[in-house]
Amino acid sequence: MPGERIHRLSHTLEVAAPAPTVYALIADPERWPLYLPRNIYAQRLDFDGTHERIRAWALAEGQIVSWTARRTQDPVHRRITFCQDLLVEPATSMAGHWSVQPLGPSRCRLTLEHEFTAAPGRPQDADWLAQVTADNTRSTLHSLQFLAERWPRLDQLALSFAESIRVHGPAELVYGFLYDVADWPGQLPHVRRAALEEPHLGIQKVALDLRAADGSAAPSVAGIRICFPHAGRIVHKATVPRPLLAAHCGEWSVLPDERGVTVVAQHHALLREDHIEQLLGPGTSLAEARRRIRADLARDSRQTLQLARRHAESAIRVL
Repeated sequence: MPGERIHRLSHTLEVAAPAPTVYALIADPERWPLYLPRNIYAQRLDFDGTHERIRAWALAEGQIVSWTARRTQDPVHRRITFCQDLLVEPATSMAGHWSVQPLGPSRCRLTLEHEFTAAPGRPQDADWLAQVTADNTRSTLHSLQFLAERWPRLDQLALSFAESIRVHGPAELVYGFLYDVADWPGQLPHVRRAALEEPHLGIQKVALDLRAADGSAAPSVAGIRICFPHAGRIVHKATVPRPLLAAHCGEWSVLPDERGVTVVAQHHALLREDHIEQLLGPGTSLAEARRRIRADLARDSRQTLQLARRHAESAIRVL
């Protein structure tokens, strides 16, 4: 638009990892919530192998922002261009590209460039966008560097699994129980206290004080939940994960069929290897830490699933 100034930002970082490894990390946006601290959720809306459209939610100076973008992948030249079509206010345009330049068999240069505009007459908007974009870019690049340089061990540090249960009751009642996280204390044995904020309908900021399996107080956690009631989904990302975890995200899914409802609790986690012996004792192996964190997450999920089933099926019996 006339009068709009184009602002350009460029950030570069050298990574001690092969270029294909780094490109693979930026080419898969649906893994970003696990890999990138400020990304809450990312969803591919369309993808034909080259052109894709994604929707993403992220933190920007404590605010939860969302956008959609079209991306074009070029794996031969290891370049991805993007252009937002549903913008983060107050931007009036936002585009850019990723590029990965090999510097040798086990080293490369990762670059992320942005080009944006904001409405004229409000320089504070452009300043805010520049600051947020720069801060999030630096966080993203350093996270990708950390992960790429540990790529050979990433399969051992990452953990994914699911717990599920069948419910003979209405999907709406199951979803309502999962949505009403503020009501969990007093119902779920592992939740001592819950604090809830909803800055926007369907977006929840949650802080939970937990209880360990032996009944003692466990470290508190906090996170953000994005709720899709019509799809029966609640995705979540820990902003303060359990002490053994560098990252934790997942999803509650309520899947009705002609015979009832299947409810699934999906988890994706990344362990903090440097905290294992400090928290679990000298000599504790990575394999044992994986077993412990999976057992804790599975126990809490099963308790929640069982209470959701009881909530739905008891309502049917009363009716």
